Formats: sequence, C-alpha cells, structure tokens
Amino acid sequence: MVQSGQTDLGTPRVFVEFDDPTDRRRRFRCDLTWLTSRWTCIYGRGCRSIFAAVPDGGCCVIGAHLASDADRDRVAAVVDRLDPTLWQHHPGSTAVEAWSEVVTEGEVSVTRTKVVDGACIFLNRSGSGTGAGCAMHWLGEREGLDHVAVMPEACWQLPIRRVDRLLEHPDGTRQVEVTITEYDRRSWGPGGHELDWFCSNAPEAHVGREPLFRSGRAELVALMGEEAYAELVLRAEAHLTAVVAARAPAQRALLPLLVHPATLAAQADRPAPPPPPRAAGRTRPKKRRR
Repeated sequence: MVQSGQTDLGTPRVFVEFDDPTDRRRRFRCDLTWLTSRWTCIYGRGCRSIFAAVPDGGCCVIGAHLASDADRDRVAAVVDRLDPTLWQHHPGSTAVEAWSEVVTEGEVSVTRTKVVDGACIFLNRSGSGTGAGCAMHWLGEREGLDHVAVMPEACWQLPIRRVDRLLEHPDGTRQVEVTITEYDRRSWGPGGHELDWFCSNAPEAHVGREPLFRSGRAELVALMGEEAYAELVLRAEAHLTAVVAARAPAQRALLPLLVHPATLAAQADRPAPPPPPRAAGRTRPKKRRR
C-alpha cells in the first residue's frame, strides 16, 4: 500500500555486491538506488513526525533501543556530559536507570531510552530554550563531534539499515553478507504500516544537496569501514554517471530503476543535478562510432 504523499516501497532497486577488501569472509550488498538518493533529514524543516499527535517528535516519539551493552555504556558516557542547558527533560541524575528502562517485546527483553510526555527523554521540544531536537546531538555540536559519536546506534543509523546474514556458496565457502539499504516503514516491524508518515520515501525529504552516500559518509564508514566505503563510492559514482545517461529522452524508462522514486518526485519540477565531478587528471574516454 502506498501512503498518501509517499512513493511506492515496491519499486525495483539496483544493488551492487563486492567483497570487503579487508576481510574476504565478508561481502557487501549495497542498495545504490537508495544510497544515491537525495534523502536528507528535514527535522524542523518540514518533518511531519511518524505520529501526527506529536508533531515535533520526528522519529523520536518512541524510546531508542540500545543495540548492546557496549552501545549502552557509550551512550552513558555521553549522558554524563549533558546538563539542563542542553537537555530539557534532565531527570536530575545521569545514572543509567534515570534515562533508560528494560521492556519486554514479545519474548525478548530490550533496553531503551525512557519516554517522557510522548517522546524520547532526550528529545527537546520546540520552544524549550534548550534547542529543539536531540540533546545528545546538541552536545555533539558543542563539542565538535559528529552525531555518530554521541547518539545511540539506532538513532544515527536511521534511515540507513544494515542487515547481516550467513551466505553459503555451492562450493561450501561461507561469507557474511552485509546488506546496506533503506530503513523504510516496513523495517519498524508489525507497526510500521501504522506510522502516520515516514521520511525515507517522502519526496519532501529528498532535497539534499549531495547524494546520501556522500552526505552520510560518517554513518557508512561506521557501518562498513573506510576501505569498503571507498569501494562503495567508486560504484556509486559510476551509478550516477549511468543516471545522467538515462535522463536522455530515449532512456527515461530506466529512471525508476536507477533513481529512488522519492528523489524523482522531488526533482520533477527541478533541473537534473549535474554529473559527478571527475577525478583530477582523468579524461573522459572518446565515444566509439557505431
């Protein structure tokens, strides 16, 4: 089902696969249609919030799940540096028990940040005086740190999704297949279809100046490593070159495959972006005559 004002989640995608240059036991499978999209976070600039009842809640209207003990401990170290000037809902203590809770989901117990007044305890509301948005994000701004270094894994990854699975080849060789793709509303689980709005397939969020693989460099390096990210960049740049060619009138039927549908919708009334810059010292090969 297509949500009102949002594009179809079932649109075909282009994926690229390559082995991790640092460890051949791992193979990456990357969604180029998503990673070359123009998605960007528009919190405070048109974000409708996943729950309409909390209009300034963004995707923070539920507590953030902490991925592991290491994730919890890293976040705890960040929280120790927060104070009420940055954190609207400061509980008076930075102890883990003051800002997190253990809940049961199905048969699994998970640790997540507490919910206060309908949203994550770390979400400052509009007009609070602390600066609307995540308190941890504001701490990163003050300390000159990227948000990847100060926010829970679930928060800085969204809406990029990493999925690992064991891949066994016919000859018995095994690899861990790492898929890097879009965290769309289906990734939330059974409740995803109930979200009032979601940004990843909303054209109004596909207005970034750079494609996601560039603007999301910090997240992708954290998920893949520097060497694998460099391999992704080579393939993403080649994909963008193919997109430029596909914008020719005779080839436009390919665009829904090569370009994220929400990016296409956002650019419908805008000129096509320029082709990616060529590396210094390289020349474009001459076209062969047919």
